[in-house]
Amino acid sequence: MSSHAATAHERPRPRRGARDGRGGRLAADRRLGYALVAPVVLLLLAVTAYPLGYNLWNSFHSVNLSEAGSAQSFVGLDNYTKMFGSSVWVSSLERTLAFTAVSVAIETAIALGLALMLHRRFRGRGLLRAAVLIPWAVPTVVSATLWKTMFDSRTGFVDYLLGNVGLPGAHTTWLAGIWTSWAAVFVADAWKNVPFMAIILLAGLQVIPDEVYEAARIDGASSWQSFRRMTLPLLKPALAVALIFRTLQAFLVFDVIYIMTGGGPGVSTETLSFLNWQTFLVGTDFGYGGAISVMLVAMALAIAAVYVRVLRPETS
Repeated sequence: MSSHAATAHERPRPRRGARDGRGGRLAADRRLGYALVAPVVLLLLAVTAYPLGYNLWNSFHSVNLSEAGSAQSFVGLDNYTKMFGSSVWVSSLERTLAFTAVSVAIETAIALGLALMLHRRFRGRGLLRAAVLIPWAVPTVVSATLWKTMFDSRTGFVDYLLGNVGLPGAHTTWLAGIWTSWAAVFVADAWKNVPFMAIILLAGLQVIPDEVYEAARIDGASSWQSFRRMTLPLLKPALAVALIFRTLQAFLVFDVIYIMTGGGPGVSTETLSFLNWQTFLVGTDFGYGGAISVMLVAMALAIAAVYVRVLRPETS
């Protein structure tokens, strides 16, 4: 018998009881996880199940409160056909996707830089960490109103600052132009949401062991190599959480648009959520509005599923 065969024959095999024990512990941990999240899931279902079901029912019926005496008749997929064939809906979808992509990309980059700065040791770090959360703690309606006032061309701080520094953009009616309106919305949205992403990423940075970076320095890795090959991969779980929350917030944006631009000038800043609000509460077309709501929920779930799949942590 060859030495390789003897070695293979003598190699100890894992005992069945050990395997069963590991499987039992994993199953117990899984059951414990389900039990811990069950109250939250039940609470969310209690709050959202009826509105979702009601919107789903509306989406297959003709329900328009502006038409007196109209019967709530079953129309099948007519509301969805109307939605997909509407140039207004398609344009709102394009603006929503563009806003989501640009805002999430810019805010993620800024938040990551801010998190890396706050992760360093320096005097007053605790105070600065607390101060960073102030914009996020301010209600969106208040912050949007504040930025709307600041972008006022006559009395706003932005116009005063740009004029004194000599930068372009002074004496500009920001909320009257298409691109300038979007620029103002991006600034207000970033001011509000970057701190939220930065704190999540900071929490992810703090759980990375210092020994990892010590080993990288001993091996001669540069700061950029350490960031690209260790920080980013190890930060993937926190980054996934931040991106999921922020992307869904951006995709469903309404309040900052409603306060700052009202969807204008014209309909140039009208997003899907704003169109849904107009259809429901202004046009009182609950059937068509229900179809838009169902589609918003479906697309939001699809976005979350893609993030979970792409940013899933690697397991050995």
